[in-house]
Amino acid sequence: MSIHIAAEKGQIAKTVLFPGDPLRAKFIAENFLEDVTQYTTIRNMFGFTGKYKGVPVSVQGSGMGIPSAMIYAEELFTDYDVDTIIRIGTAGGMKEEVKVRDIVLGQGATTDSSVLKNIFRDQVSFAALADFDVLYHAYRIGQEHNLGPIHVGNILSSDRFYNEELDNAKLADYGILAVEMEAAGIYAVAAKHHKRALAMCTISDHLITGEVTSAQEREQTFTNMMKIALETACHLADK
Repeated sequence: MSIHIAAEKGQIAKTVLFPGDPLRAKFIAENFLEDVTQYTTIRNMFGFTGKYKGVPVSVQGSGMGIPSAMIYAEELFTDYDVDTIIRIGTAGGMKEEVKVRDIVLGQGATTDSSVLKNIFRDQVSFAALADFDVLYHAYRIGQEHNLGPIHVGNILSSDRFYNEELDNAKLADYGILAVEMEAAGIYAVAAKHHKRALAMCTISDHLITGEVTSAQEREQTFTNMMKIALETACHLADK
């Protein structure tokens, strides 16, 4: 039993969907899963396990930011024998071809956070990468089910939401598709424990156009991303 989740062994599935917003976790449990049990309410960071097409799947809120996401990822991997975490989050678009409501799969996660640097004590700049198998099948499933548009590439895991110092134009010129706040930390924890992780994000706002979606839209309407993650979980269970 872990400190921040406090579920019993066996209550959490091998694959966990990992939204930042606990209300998005609740929405998924109520609208996509059957035979649902809620295994945690600690700090209102809800966690649920149910079945999708007969396959056990859990969905756990992670909170905002790398430190919060790393706490929950660490406990899921080490205390509950989770094999795969699939982040289902939101991100800000940083390139014109990436539109609001498009889906971005984070092949890699650049970050300005000192967390990864501190892990290696300035020896290297660690490249935080998604698991290729999970990435490949998420992309394939999205294309086959026409759940796009889907973009694959490098994303930015920013340490601060309000950050005027970052040169967003230069980052975009170097191929950064979108900015969010968790993926690099999740990828690092997965690498540490030889586990699998993927961050998929729906574009909820755009740094160039200024277009935004509401909190309710972010919680309840980004269902294509949810479907891709759930279908990917089914694929992983079949392997």
